[in-house]
Amino acid sequence: MNSSPEKQRILLDIADLDRRIAQAERARTTPPQGPRITELVAQRQEQLRELTALTGTRDDARTELTRLESDVSLVEQRRARDAGRLATATNAKEAQALEHELASLARRQSDLEDAELDIMGRLEEAEAAVAAQQALIDTTTAEGTALTTQAKADVAAATDLIAQLGRDRAAISAGVPEDLFAEYTRRVANSAGAALLTRGTCEGCRIVLPGTDLNAIRRAADDAVLFCPECGCILVRTEESGISA
Repeated sequence: MNSSPEKQRILLDIADLDRRIAQAERARTTPPQGPRITELVAQRQEQLRELTALTGTRDDARTELTRLESDVSLVEQRRARDAGRLATATNAKEAQALEHELASLARRQSDLEDAELDIMGRLEEAEAAVAAQQALIDTTTAEGTALTTQAKADVAAATDLIAQLGRDRAAISAGVPEDLFAEYTRRVANSAGAALLTRGTCEGCRIVLPGTDLNAIRRAADDAVLFCPECGCILVRTEESGISA
């Protein structure tokens, strides 16, 4: 295959655009924020499970406190009732029984109030734990939201860049002969497609070509389309190629 050196050099611009398009495509499909966002999602799920457990503990404490408050209220009502009955009692035996009942109720109320204080302390701790866990979740959520917003912006920017580079590629490719462009397209699937030969080195695979290959390149016509014997890309020759006799 033959093509003018000028047309072959256009392939370098196309190869550069393809490289930039591939980079932009990676940025579009795998934004750098992705791993951290995935980590935060798992972290938030675990935090929510912990919040559920802590909320259950808090709610149990609230239920227990409500029950104790109800029991204290009932005891107070019974003490008030028995005190009223004692005040009007005329029978000594009945009065003694009421006094015994009032003493028992006083001890019962004291025990309930002690239990109330204990459960109120536990409830305070449980509510603080729930609040702290919720704050932790809020922090995780905020970071995830910020990263997601940035990732979406980066994906949108990459998408726009891909479109622009694609337009540039189409415009440049129009100046390349069909057979040469077809050969480039075939080879770009497994190599750089086209690369500059610089001081005896293929810029596509960064390998210094052996002397026998360089001698063959020196003997080739200027418009001959040559290929790297190592990676298979089209070798584009310029005055920097280092193959002068």
